[in-house]
Amino acid sequence: MSTTTTDPAVPGAGAFSPGSSRPVTGKGGARTLAVTSGKGGVGKTFVTANLAAALAMRGQKVLVLDADLGLANLDVVLNLHPKLTLHDVFTEKATLEQAILPAPCGFSVLLAGSGMVEYSRLTPDVRDKLLHILELVKPRFDWVLLDTGAGISDVVLFSISMAADVLVVATPEPTSLTDAYATIKVLATQQGRREVGLLVNQANRVGEGKLICGQLQQVLQRFVGSQPGHPFKLELMGEVKNDQTVRQAVLKRQLVLEHYPGSDAAQAIKALANKLLA
Repeated sequence: MSTTTTDPAVPGAGAFSPGSSRPVTGKGGARTLAVTSGKGGVGKTFVTANLAAALAMRGQKVLVLDADLGLANLDVVLNLHPKLTLHDVFTEKATLEQAILPAPCGFSVLLAGSGMVEYSRLTPDVRDKLLHILELVKPRFDWVLLDTGAGISDVVLFSISMAADVLVVATPEPTSLTDAYATIKVLATQQGRREVGLLVNQANRVGEGKLICGQLQQVLQRFVGSQPGHPFKLELMGEVKNDQTVRQAVLKRQLVLEHYPGSDAAQAIKALANKLLA
């Protein structure tokens, strides 16, 4: 995936500026990928954590930045009990180095605190601090995955705008697909993105992801429209079948890739990582 988005070097980043773009690779450091969803409870954080593990297993240096400010649960998924979080870095109670923690399977995490109302709104202070953190970590890693909140709040949309690429996670449920469509539409119209990745989680059968992606693409093409020479593209990055091992891993706060490496879900996440690296 390669997209056009906001440039944090431009004052007021968060509002799309036609013609602005950020390279996926280059001297800027890490590739940045925002993993998001229109609806909560679709497995977005699960996908992010396991994708980070899959990339780390391929020799990549990966950081997951918990951008779900105020309602973070990455620590729960990974069974981590952090003493220091992004909040401590924001308030200068800890250094960035102190707050970045090792996670299972060899990647790193920068966790956000939970239940902090002050981060539920996108103030200039929150925006500037997020940008500063991202620019500090990018030179140190090959990949920075931003685990955003769900929906289209200003905080979520700004978190997404900081990434060069976007992966939207959805399930086959009608409510999830409706919210995924709304999210993708906003990304296309407000951020000027012409390409967004889709991962269908909890697919009921092989090929369901391709069918869903095609249906969403048709609707988006009608209502989002296209720029001359730049048609909108929704790219299917993978599908994760409804797999009992996923539920077991989530309940045990384990990574599927580590504890159920032969499962369908683990193989699907590995295929996603391979596609991103290719």
